[in-house]
Amino acid sequence: MEHATPRIAALVGKYQSPDVAESLRLLAAYLRDQGLTVLVEEDTAASVGAPGFPPASFERIGNDADLAIIVGGDGTFLSAARRLAPYRVPLVGVNQGRLGFMTDVAREHMLDGMEDLLAGRFVREERILLEAEVRRGGERVQRALALNDVVMSKGEMGRMIEFELHVDGEFIYVLRADGMIMATPTGSTAYALSANGPILHPAMGAIAVVPLCPHGLSYRPITISDGSVVELVLLNPHDAMVHFDGQVRCDARAGDRLVVRRAPETIAFLHPPGYSYFAMLREKLHWSAIPKRG
Repeated sequence: MEHATPRIAALVGKYQSPDVAESLRLLAAYLRDQGLTVLVEEDTAASVGAPGFPPASFERIGNDADLAIIVGGDGTFLSAARRLAPYRVPLVGVNQGRLGFMTDVAREHMLDGMEDLLAGRFVREERILLEAEVRRGGERVQRALALNDVVMSKGEMGRMIEFELHVDGEFIYVLRADGMIMATPTGSTAYALSANGPILHPAMGAIAVVPLCPHGLSYRPITISDGSVVELVLLNPHDAMVHFDGQVRCDARAGDRLVVRRAPETIAFLHPPGYSYFAMLREKLHWSAIPKRG
């Protein structure tokens, strides 16, 4: 599915990065010269400077922009994605980070990529998010969205925690471990991958449930439907931390329940022509080269 030619584009960048500032100014000028209205996210504008371009809140971007271009790494992309998810604004990533699993356009090809984008040659792909809440005594104390993962971990205590795992109301097991990761297909190549979780293709409707350093050899990662609800119950006398995409955190106490389900919102990624998920994995994970033929 190709994306229609945009009229209003928003730029979001990593704060206090000279490389990002240079790219943002170049990109803003290019888009304006192509006849687009360009908005610069207000904190980005305050940090990198974008004279001549109106600063805009995420709310305004969500309501007005046809797309948002994220300049930076995956962390910048994750933060912007969560803020813009309720508005269904499509996202394009320009990679100025390290791995760049979600930022498809290389900095050196940025303007060529924008030419394809404006010509409608980018392809739209929907990605799921997780909605998670921490409940204490029947009251919700925290709710957040996550594009990559929701993690309950031992936090700063330095010792394992113990919790119950339930899926769709069915008790699965009690686990003693450093924690548990619930990852989307997008997040399956992030923290969950380092914990030996499965790589899930983005087209799959699935959630990976991945134990962190379990105290037992038989506790393995499992993959469940994205229609399922995962619930972790933290047992006495343990406290823990809950992280949403590694960027938002919440203290959890003994007896708290972490409930994770697929969010009603989705995030639209816009990929450049020729994008291949498996080619991206080969590059980022340094898999072997394509074998020679003949």
